[in-house]
Amino acid sequence: MDRQFDFELPNDIAGVASAVEFILLRCETCRVMAPTHQFNVRVSLAEALSNAMIYGNRSDPGKQVRVEVSINRTALWIRISDQGDGFDPSKLPDPLSEEGVERDCGRGIFLMRNLMDEVYYNEQGNAVTLVLRFPEGGSGAGSSEALPEARHEASA
Repeated sequence: MDRQFDFELPNDIAGVASAVEFILLRCETCRVMAPTHQFNVRVSLAEALSNAMIYGNRSDPGKQVRVEVSINRTALWIRISDQGDGFDPSKLPDPLSEEGVERDCGRGIFLMRNLMDEVYYNEQGNAVTLVLRFPEGGSGAGSSEALPEARHEASA
């Protein structure tokens, strides 16, 4: 059962929670996966959307965030794109370092990388792809088979 959908969001942080619910309600597999994996998707998706709106689009209400979702029996794939200039994720300070712990931001990408099976950025740095793999039966993370959609982007 493959399913794909995409939509654009206005650049309004108040819409993040609704967008997360919208995606999860349209993902049948998401509704039956383990609660831990549902939580991982919720947190990662909220972080990615917030980052796109606040940092990528610089809170500009005239810009939008594009969301693309693909679900099949092996994985959930979500790509979030903003209209910003992008950034180099390899240049972010380690949030666990002494300097990183003192900062009041910078933990969202760390969370996404630890909660999802894969996190990729496009070359420009204005789109992030989140991947959660399902074991046989489609109820959580675990498969090692790569999604074709995620292979074309550089790993961060």
